[in-house]
Amino acid sequence: MTSAEREAILNHLAESREKLLAMAQGLSYEQMMYRPAPGRWSVAECIEHIATVEGRVVGFIQKTLEAGPDASKRSAMEGQDDDLYANVAGRVTRFQAPEAIQPTGKWQGEELLKQFESRRQQTIDFAKSTDADLRHHFFTHARFGELDCYQWLLLIASHCDRHRAQSEEVIASAGFPRAGKACA
Repeated sequence: MTSAEREAILNHLAESREKLLAMAQGLSYEQMMYRPAPGRWSVAECIEHIATVEGRVVGFIQKTLEAGPDASKRSAMEGQDDDLYANVAGRVTRFQAPEAIQPTGKWQGEELLKQFESRRQQTIDFAKSTDADLRHHFFTHARFGELDCYQWLLLIASHCDRHRAQSEEVIASAGFPRAGKACA
């Protein structure tokens, strides 16, 4: 990863983290758990999903890096990092999350944001310290095809932005509880 790429990914990770935490700040348990409709996710479920996916993706990246780089492969989104980020963050393409990464309610209250923070810090630490050639290591995304590991780091940040925006839609919904005691 070039120094410019490292700086860009660290900025994306920090910015998406800050926006998510600002969105969730002061929400009560009732507000975090509110679902605007059957089959729609609550803010808590969105955050759980973000943390779950982030932990899995970093694990996949690290596992992928155990093998040597493959200069014969190309990313399906080569040269399109900004488009990839915008597509995911902007919720242009809709996805149904596979069962393995759907929220289950395994973290509640304070623990939910602690898990997110822990996973994000691991991602930031990895992005700060890796010397791996992320552009020549690949694994497949279900919708976008073969992506290089740098693009997978971009997806972590854009995925956070995507579900923060989804959470903001929940908060803006007509039935959202407007008052309540904040989570401790």
